[in-house]
Amino acid sequence: MTENTVEPTSLTLLGLGAMGAAFARAWLAAGHSLTVWNRTASRAEPLAAEGAAVAATAAEAVAANRLVVVCLLDDDSVEEALAGADLTGRDLVNLTTSTPGQARARAAWARARGARFLDGGIMAVPPMVGVPGSGAYCFYSGSRDLFDAHRAVLSVPAGTRYVGADAGFAALHDVALLSAMYGMFAGISHAFALIREEDIAPKDLAPLLAEWLNAMAGSVHTTAEQLQSGDYTKGVVSNLAMQVAGKATLLGTAEEQGVSPELLTPFFALMERRLAGGHGAEDTTGVIDLLACAPA
Repeated sequence: MTENTVEPTSLTLLGLGAMGAAFARAWLAAGHSLTVWNRTASRAEPLAAEGAAVAATAAEAVAANRLVVVCLLDDDSVEEALAGADLTGRDLVNLTTSTPGQARARAAWARARGARFLDGGIMAVPPMVGVPGSGAYCFYSGSRDLFDAHRAVLSVPAGTRYVGADAGFAALHDVALLSAMYGMFAGISHAFALIREEDIAPKDLAPLLAEWLNAMAGSVHTTAEQLQSGDYTKGVVSNLAMQVAGKATLLGTAEEQGVSPELLTPFFALMERRLAGGHGAEDTTGVIDLLACAPA
């Protein structure tokens, strides 16, 4: 969080799942006037006891305040919840997980109904929300004027990072980071699988993995610089030819340990394709070009 003591603001929140409830409690704890709505009305009862006003319908909740935050299951849920609401003059902040295309379409939909629109991507799990120093933050994209007007109150549950006027950019940043996370999870899973049947305690490997992954994380800056410059040989430490040559050891070890190589082979296949194109002196950055040119 970047703001925990701001001028009291009246706002509406639609959606009281685990994440929505966490945001609600953070705003209430900071002294903001909050109107809430949830399809399952019983979920609003604990928040009513904490000071929230409970609306009987989504339309009633929207009518209560200019600032309306939506945190529902999916884009279809947003469409359904707001179908009967008058959005004229409202500032609509959508924290519902969506694709970039859905966010752009929802922005146009909101503008056509007289509302300013801001899309958000939450980079946190519910226990992090409202906790100083937790590292929780949200990406925001869309109306800069809306963001500037409400940044202080939006910063109460989690930090804010505005990433552009294109309403799809928050979702795109969100998914880009999550995609990298799942790639890391895949590597961690393979590493633990390799030692699974050996006399090596997972808790002993864990700090070594964390240390190694932290050391390797800095490579994202090298990749970014190579993409910006177009020179994929810039700053190369271990070139593509060398890395492909080392594939046999990694896959051979997996075979010896009785571990499926299925988490590694797709990336190695892309590396081999890039190498076959005569790019052995490069880093692995060229794989991005192959992905970006993949058939639909």
